[in-house]
Amino acid sequence: MNATCRSCGSSDLELILSLGDMPLANALLIEEQLGLPEATYPLDLVFCPDCALLQITETVPPEAIFCDYPYLSSFSDTVVNNGRENVELMMSTRGLGRDSLVIEIGSNDGYLLQFYTAMGVPVLGIDPAANIVPVAESERCVPTICDFFGERLATQLRQEGRRADVIHANNVFAHVADLNGLVAGMGIVLKPDGVIVIQVPYVRDLIENVEFDTIYHEHLCYFSVTALESLFRRHGLEIADVERLPIHGGTLRVNVCHAGKGCPADSVQRLLVREAALGMYRVEFYRHFAAKVERLRETLRAMLKWLHGAGNHIVGYAASAKGSTLLNYCGIGGDILDYVVDRSTVKQGRYTPGTHLRIEPPEKLLETMPDYALLLAWNHADEILAREAEYRRLGGRFIVPVPEPRVHA
Repeated sequence: MNATCRSCGSSDLELILSLGDMPLANALLIEEQLGLPEATYPLDLVFCPDCALLQITETVPPEAIFCDYPYLSSFSDTVVNNGRENVELMMSTRGLGRDSLVIEIGSNDGYLLQFYTAMGVPVLGIDPAANIVPVAESERCVPTICDFFGERLATQLRQEGRRADVIHANNVFAHVADLNGLVAGMGIVLKPDGVIVIQVPYVRDLIENVEFDTIYHEHLCYFSVTALESLFRRHGLEIADVERLPIHGGTLRVNVCHAGKGCPADSVQRLLVREAALGMYRVEFYRHFAAKVERLRETLRAMLKWLHGAGNHIVGYAASAKGSTLLNYCGIGGDILDYVVDRSTVKQGRYTPGTHLRIEPPEKLLETMPDYALLLAWNHADEILAREAEYRRLGGRFIVPVPEPRVHA
């Protein structure tokens, strides 16, 4: 258990929500493991009044989560398109070319860096997943270091003369226990006039839209601009620009540079002022979250039990990490859902952690035509609903659980 803040080190932490003991969200099982005990860990959410960082208390060793990782970014068109947009924006504003270097931390299967490579810009991926790094290198020609990023690796890269014009870190900050080591490393490897582009889920959206299933052991922290500003300032960096994006249920895209290297855009101050007006730096903003989560759980369980009791067949759609939190916290298993489908071939044939639902390819929807599909990756709702147009045309309906359970025909 982490008894001090992951950013500022304060021990004055306030409990916001306890989801109980949970299995690791991406610890998918093979059939031979179904009868064996599963490791579970407390999932408690706390707030630091000193620096405004929302975080969980438990730190699972990162080697247990990331070294054999079942999530490949390229299976999501939404994620790939977001990566392409990031690259196009940097290419149009940073004057990148063959003498530049772009580094991505948490580069996964090369879903983003492939677009720089196609334009002749040198890249370097960094990712600890030994099962995914070969995919990035062989399928997308993205040179990738299989390692965790921090001050040690950053110093090594700088000594080798590899400093970055652009550093990308999409959905990485939430996964790193040593936040200060991560940010210090970025400062070490960033060129004096370079830019860091990060994307993090926005804590305001999480709280206001009851996105409790975004909370799992991989996601150690949940950020506001206020919390990020404090973290970067501690390491001689400053936020130059920020914008809100709809991806993943609400995301901040933040551009960061060395302090004094630019004039922060008006967008930074606007969001800081808005967060202050909402009281996001005080624990009161987060006080009623637990009650809203419990209410959502009871509403969803009642809906599913009524539908199932009326003779409807229901399945889950997407063996996502957030789906694991939702299923386990709400107690939704094989008594209600027949199976789960997922587009990722890496997940198919395995079983969901805790609830032990078999993961099938999406084609099974049309083969068996369940009456309802519980959308466990609601953050990709538009993409999934469009992809499953035929299932919907034939009468299949989706249940979207967040921010409140509702049926989408």
